[in-house]
Amino acid sequence: MADQRDSRAELGQVLVVIPTYNERENLGPIVARLHEALPEAHALVVDDGSPDGTGRLADEMAAADDRVRVLHRTEKAGLGAAYVAGFGWALERDYGVIVEMDADGSHAPEDLPRLLDALTDADLALGSRYVPGGRVVNWPKYRELISRGGGLYSRLALGAKVRDITGGFKAFRREVLEKINIQSVASQGYCFQIDLTWRTIEAGFEVVEVPITFTERAVGQSKMSGSIVREALWRVTKWGVRRRLEQVGAIKR
Repeated sequence: MADQRDSRAELGQVLVVIPTYNERENLGPIVARLHEALPEAHALVVDDGSPDGTGRLADEMAAADDRVRVLHRTEKAGLGAAYVAGFGWALERDYGVIVEMDADGSHAPEDLPRLLDALTDADLALGSRYVPGGRVVNWPKYRELISRGGGLYSRLALGAKVRDITGGFKAFRREVLEKINIQSVASQGYCFQIDLTWRTIEAGFEVVEVPITFTERAVGQSKMSGSIVREALWRVTKWGVRRRLEQVGAIKR
């Protein structure tokens, strides 16, 4: 255990980026679980002007605990934009590891130490539902079918070997986010996760999948929509076509 803690310490300070929109009931418990699992981690709440008071609650939590930071945005601009803003905030400061984690409890903070342990030999540790040991709990069957189908299509189109390329529980070494030009990422939601993982692979970084238990949110509403799925299909198809053209020499990288 001591060796694991030493290896994690060598990674540098950890920042967990948690986007929120109307997550008042979920935010307190998820941050408490995070600090129970990883007491030294900092949490950055990126709130998109939640009308339910999530931002005010985050400010109160930050005032009471210097491990909690808050980034306020004035409008609901999507998950991808919130993460990009949080990553940019992190890269302006001295964080060695930047983590994506949802506020709704679907990503268990208790799995985070294992992601960090895996990161000692990789550049991106991806919490995976679809490798041995990973599982999904209380998810509607249609959502799982969309996720598995989208992942399969993306792997075939892009030639990626990552089993859970749509997964959104990720731990990055800062060098990855510095290199992949996050400010140019325009994709949102479901597609944003594919985009980041694909950029990481394309940049030559090592990606490792760590089995996690993904649990459907108990409080609040999912942000998934048909437009998010259509965006992912369109963008992945475009990226896949470009990849094929590059392979046959029709266009240059």
